[in-house]
This record gives sequence, structure tokens and C-alpha cells, in this order.
Amino acid sequence: MHSETSKKPVVGKLAMLWGLGGLAVVLSDASLRLSRHLIDAWSYDWSIAQWTLFIVNTAFMAYSEGYRGFQKSFVPRVVARAFYLRDNPTAFRALLAPLFVVGYFAAPKRTRMVVFIGTALIVIAVILIRQLPQPWRGIIDAGVVLGLSWGVISLALISLSALRSGKPPMPHQVPDGDAKEQINE
Repeated sequence: MHSETSKKPVVGKLAMLWGLGGLAVVLSDASLRLSRHLIDAWSYDWSIAQWTLFIVNTAFMAYSEGYRGFQKSFVPRVVARAFYLRDNPTAFRALLAPLFVVGYFAAPKRTRMVVFIGTALIVIAVILIRQLPQPWRGIIDAGVVLGLSWGVISLALISLSALRSGKPPMPHQVPDGDAKEQINE
């Protein structure tokens, strides 16, 4: 029994690392792939309408996706769930740690709904944006690249801050029957 108890902290830490690292890789990969379209768009002569869309879109995406979406909502929840995973690892959660920290399973119903609806909307947006000709596609992708990059940076900074303090940035958001402990503040 002792060896199983001593393995739990190691498994939990590895699961946490896999969850946060796996998500960071997915976001970084998407940002890098989309940046190719942005780079290609720079080779075109842009009209006033295109420059206007570029400025408005990047500002909007920086605020809505980067700051409000990632930094203030998504990333703190992900980091909190990663802490929960570290302290309460199971083989299933550890194996699927990136999906667990995002909230695809073992999350409150509202969180799961937001994650699945958000994923569906992202897939639809990707399909629609792929239909746009250049430089329009690159102009739209510029905002997405900025938002995703903000997300990766937020994930790194909030994770490091939480690890340094030893406390997750918010409650864990696991279903009540599943939570062994919630943050008591």
C-alpha cells in the first residue's frame, strides 16, 4: 500500500504537466499554422477596408479572446483543474489530462456545455474562414493568432504563478460528488 501512496504524487505531477503542456502545444501549433496565412496576407496590397478590418479585428480578438477569454476565464479554470488533477490523479484522467483540464469530462454540466459548444463554434469558424480568399483570410487569422498567443502566454504565466504560490487561481470546478476538496477561502 505504501508504494501506491508514494506513486500518487509523481503520477499527479506528471498528469498536471501533461495536461498543461499538452494544451500549450495544441494552442501553439494552431497559432503557428495560422500565422502562415497572416504572413502570406502581407504580400498583398491592402485596401482601406482591409486595414480597417485588420485593426478592428486584432483589437477585438486581443480583448475578447486573449484577455477576457483566455486570461480571465479559460486559463484560470484550466490551471485550477490541473491542480485538482495533480492532487487527485486517476489513470483515466492522467491519460487524458489535456481533455480533463479543459473540462471535456468530470466537470460541472455548465462547464462541459461551454467547452463542447465552444469547440463546435471553433470548428464552424475554421471551416468558414478557410473559404475566404487572401488577404481576407490572413487578416482574420491575425486576430486569432494574437488571441491564441495571448492564451499560451497566459497559460504559462498563470501556471507559474499558481505553482509558486501553491494555490490554484480559482475553485477546481469538478462535480460536487467528485471533489475531495474545493478551495476554502
